[in-house]
Amino acid sequence: MSVYAGLYFVVLLFLSAPVAHALFIAASAGMVTIGKSYMLGQTIISLFDPTQKFPMIAIPFFILAGNLMMSGRFGEYLVRFSKLVVGHLKGGLAQVSIMGSLMFGGVSGSAVADASALGNAIIPVQKKEGYPAGYPAAVNAASSTISVLIPPSIPLILFGLVSEVSIVKLFIAGIVPGVLLAISMFVVCYVINTRKDLPRSPLPGGLKTFGKDVFKALPALLMPVFIIVLARGGVVTPTEISVFAVTYALLVGLFIYRDLTFPIVMRCVLMTGMMTGVIMLVIMGSGVLQWILSAESVPENLAAWILGALESKWLIILAMNVLLIMIGTFLDLPAAVLLLAPIFLGIANAIGLDPIQLGVLMVVNLAIGLYTPPVGTTLFVSISIERVGMGKAVRELAPFYLAAITILMLVSFFPPLTSVFL
Repeated sequence: MSVYAGLYFVVLLFLSAPVAHALFIAASAGMVTIGKSYMLGQTIISLFDPTQKFPMIAIPFFILAGNLMMSGRFGEYLVRFSKLVVGHLKGGLAQVSIMGSLMFGGVSGSAVADASALGNAIIPVQKKEGYPAGYPAAVNAASSTISVLIPPSIPLILFGLVSEVSIVKLFIAGIVPGVLLAISMFVVCYVINTRKDLPRSPLPGGLKTFGKDVFKALPALLMPVFIIVLARGGVVTPTEISVFAVTYALLVGLFIYRDLTFPIVMRCVLMTGMMTGVIMLVIMGSGVLQWILSAESVPENLAAWILGALESKWLIILAMNVLLIMIGTFLDLPAAVLLLAPIFLGIANAIGLDPIQLGVLMVVNLAIGLYTPPVGTTLFVSISIERVGMGKAVRELAPFYLAAITILMLVSFFPPLTSVFL
């Protein structure tokens, strides 16, 4: 049964079917194979049960908070602040892209939103300043994935919901790897920018406008700080934090930036509804497929087979990484987390791998797939903004892959990296 479901799913993905539709059709094929009358009721339960968990409410609220912050002049203030800090370096706009992603992640929690918002703000300017073709898209595609490790990370929320692991602990565990990933990309850009002698892009006014620019960027930059402090202190739940984030975004937009109007707020609500609908469809489809896999004991059998074939814990973790990178190249990050988390949790428990570490490991792995062909979402967004061929962008991505894999190995084989603040 699971073989038929898996085959249908893979074929549909290669035919470029939407992930949610592929999940529904594959799950239906598996159910038909069973041929039991009670499966209709089980299908309905499996569809809706995953969406009824209380922490699930955090997803639309965090998305709405990000949309509200991004709808105004926040992006402009963020770029100005980043240029103030790193724009004076050679190829400063490439560094701005990375720094912007690091800070932007604390607002959006989505790599695709980050790639679109910052890419549209920075890539056209990079092209005007003579950056080589493909390089702006490569930097934007790779650096935007930092967002999925910085609170509030939507993929980490999904992992927490599937695995029943503390979402707060996952948020905190993702901070150090996210910062290290940003630092490694800073180093890569510094070397490339120096070698290619790319122009500096200091902020006009320099230190004369320092106080003014910091003041304008500060309200938006404080949002992730509030999220981390509230979460670490145990004052509120992740769901309550998400509501606070929306309230904070509204107050900042209305009374500090003063760029939110009623039509803009309604447009943000509509966008949030559409984005949440897409995520919920994937969650519902994966819920049925997960039930099929569990009914046939696929996670347990796969864990037993891997443990028998690879006796070393380190070899098993390495094999998990290779498999996740391969899957991440053709399956979108949220769907991959929902489908694979139950399977890998069984393996992690068997080898004594902390589920918090596993969650961050999975997200780092699958984030690499976001800028890797053939499906790479942030890569497609970036090359469409720069209007450049994929081949040129992929060639420029080689050192960024090396940086990301280095951080991945640290996350995989150095557990304190994800537990230092827990």
